[in-house]
Amino acid sequence: MSKKAFYAVLMVLIVPLICYFALKYYSESALQMPGHYIPDSVATMVKNGKQVNDTLWHKLPDFKLTNQLGEAVTLDKYKNKVIIADFFFTHCPTICPPLTRNMKNLQESITNAQRVGDKTNLFIQFVSFSIDPERDSVPRLKQWADKFQINPENWDLLTGDKKTIYDLALNHLKLAVMDGKGVDEDFIHSDMFVLIDSSRNIRGYYRGLDDASLKQLSRDVVMLTLEKTITKRTKTPG
Repeated sequence: MSKKAFYAVLMVLIVPLICYFALKYYSESALQMPGHYIPDSVATMVKNGKQVNDTLWHKLPDFKLTNQLGEAVTLDKYKNKVIIADFFFTHCPTICPPLTRNMKNLQESITNAQRVGDKTNLFIQFVSFSIDPERDSVPRLKQWADKFQINPENWDLLTGDKKTIYDLALNHLKLAVMDGKGVDEDFIHSDMFVLIDSSRNIRGYYRGLDDASLKQLSRDVVMLTLEKTITKRTKTPG
């Protein structure tokens, strides 16, 4: 066999192998589940005769607030749903309008292919908390929702007790917010979108104004819906 023929045969054998392992690597990377954030404690236990550590992850606590339709909302409304949350206020002169537009793009792009007609994905809930609840009344939130054509079927704009909202932001979601005492420009809040799984654990933080970060969020939220389905199928009867 000539050298030329030998190298041709070698390429025929090697190239498919290279493609296979490259595809396998990138597929596994792309399908990686998003991690967990904010551990509460580590429990030590014995499994199969071995001592193992099990991290207990922080859970979002329940709350009672009011949405743009005047409905009382608690976490029970979002039972078994994956949540994408952010913080905003309607008098915001800077980042809030683009954050809301980007959230709306996510709401429209993450659809349910199994539904006929309305493709709204009811396994995913969008939640925007107002950090200016004194001025962000229900009618004011409804105006904001109408302005951006927000679909209330799976997106709540929430107002209510200020202490509850700031406690959620600062102590549970670990996001920076600051009350500027009524001066619009002095309200400081994060541009982060927070991904929360159906067990109320935080699974990711994403820059709400960054295209690459939002694409990663789209991938991760789909993975969490798959994780939910896989967990449900693999549970054994109690």
